[in-house]
Amino acid sequence: MLLHPAVPLFTTALVIPLLRGKIRTVAVVLGVCLSLIATAALKPGMSWSVNVASMHLTPLKVEELSWLFGIIFALVALLGTIYSMHAHSATEHAAAVTYAGSALGLTFAGDWITAFAFWELMALASLAIIWSGGQPGSRTAGFRYLFVHALGGSLFFAGITIHLSSGGGLAIAPLTNATWAYGLILTAVLINAAVPPLHAWLTDAYPEASVSGMVFLSAFTTKSAVYLLIRVFPGSELLVLAGVVMALYGVIYAVLENDIRRLLAYHIISQVGYMVAAVGIGTNLALNGAAAHAFCHILYKALLLMGAGAVIASTGQRRLTELGGLAKFMPLVVILYTVGAFSISGVPLFNGFISKSMVLSAAEIDGRGAIALLLTLASIGTFLHTGLKLPYFTFFTPKHQISVKKIPVNMLLAMFITAGLCLFLGLYPEWLYTHLPMQPVLYEPYTMNHVVSTLQLLVGTTVGFWLLRSKIGGAPTYSLDVDVLYRKPTAFLMNSFVTSTKEIGRLNQQAAAYILQKLNGLAGVGPTSVPAYLERNLQPLNIIALLVLLLLVVLSLL
Repeated sequence: MLLHPAVPLFTTALVIPLLRGKIRTVAVVLGVCLSLIATAALKPGMSWSVNVASMHLTPLKVEELSWLFGIIFALVALLGTIYSMHAHSATEHAAAVTYAGSALGLTFAGDWITAFAFWELMALASLAIIWSGGQPGSRTAGFRYLFVHALGGSLFFAGITIHLSSGGGLAIAPLTNATWAYGLILTAVLINAAVPPLHAWLTDAYPEASVSGMVFLSAFTTKSAVYLLIRVFPGSELLVLAGVVMALYGVIYAVLENDIRRLLAYHIISQVGYMVAAVGIGTNLALNGAAAHAFCHILYKALLLMGAGAVIASTGQRRLTELGGLAKFMPLVVILYTVGAFSISGVPLFNGFISKSMVLSAAEIDGRGAIALLLTLASIGTFLHTGLKLPYFTFFTPKHQISVKKIPVNMLLAMFITAGLCLFLGLYPEWLYTHLPMQPVLYEPYTMNHVVSTLQLLVGTTVGFWLLRSKIGGAPTYSLDVDVLYRKPTAFLMNSFVTSTKEIGRLNQQAAAYILQKLNGLAGVGPTSVPAYLERNLQPLNIIALLVLLLLVVLSLL
């Protein structure tokens, strides 16, 4: 029987509010496991279609690319579920499985309408995860997240509408360049991919989720965007530049960051930059590199966030200046985090080495030496902050006494499994290579030149960090990002809007009272004799004033 992998997850989300305690935990784990089994059972070429309002929709279409992304999405949903088993928030559990189900729905969607429906559901579910975070800034960050993704969803819908109305096919396929539909859909996807300057929603909102919620958030939205870029926009030259900017931008801000969750959030942007640049290069090796790096990134980023989450859950602290000397209290966390750090840095024998090198080699083979050089510089920055700065100032630098609590066993179990998968792919890259979309994969990562050059860069970076460690960490920082350009003006405009509205309402009430007094005087009767409808009909002045002010605010933002 053909079962859509999203169905078990959506079913689980519906029954979660009805269950309590261990029964709920078992139900969530079983639902996610069933989704993973259903995904693994799918084969390229399978599909399921349905006719809705004269439209032929395809909610399930399995291709090599969609199967690969579906497997990693279902797998990380299971890992995140194990990591969050100790949590008691029914809302977060339901939102998390809905989020994963939406990502799977988008991945296996064969038409634009189905893709849009899951695109929007994914945004709402991720918003619920942010609001369930319980952090001081969760609520306001969630509202900003909502506004950005409402804009992205509107652009996505407008692009689909224009595409279909101009005779485009309903099936998802590469779009024709230099059209309105192409530009609108690409912009919407770039927003979800967190391409600067459209990226601040990620670093603003993700750190405000719970420690388990951020594991889910890191996996689906940006990587679903990468999936759509591979499917719809391969070879777009704009993406090469955008990807390089992402890789360098994220690294620079991560090096400057003091908050460990924001540091890792910025590095999501940097790593996605490799994938975006690879899609722009557009060769078979580059597209395989984008897919492979997305697969590996989801695993090692989940592991890194699990390690950081374990530190926060144990100490209650999330800033490097408030941490230090934790290695003796949580040695297992140090070891498992190091696996993630080595993976993201592209150390040989770890999964980042076998995927990131594909992107760099694709750039070199395509004659883009400058692009390969810039991405290599970003890779050095990755090891500098994620592999050296964060663990050094978190686990080894002696600081003031910190109270440390015991870490739940399920968190360690999830980290063990994730670390094992990172090592497995690094040691046996053939499994991943045989499932990449462009076959055959004629690439060998473990060449003498590649291994030696990588080790040289890593050793040189380590020496540089040790010499300059006092200057690149250990001090409080506050980094202004591009969101400052719209957050403060928007707050000012909204405050002005509210103040002006109140003032106009007050003036309207005074005017209404004055007019009623004059009418009563002309009629020569008491106030109670004035028809009530006159007073009611004066109230639309308030509504008109509000509409005018809202129009002025919108025009000022354009």
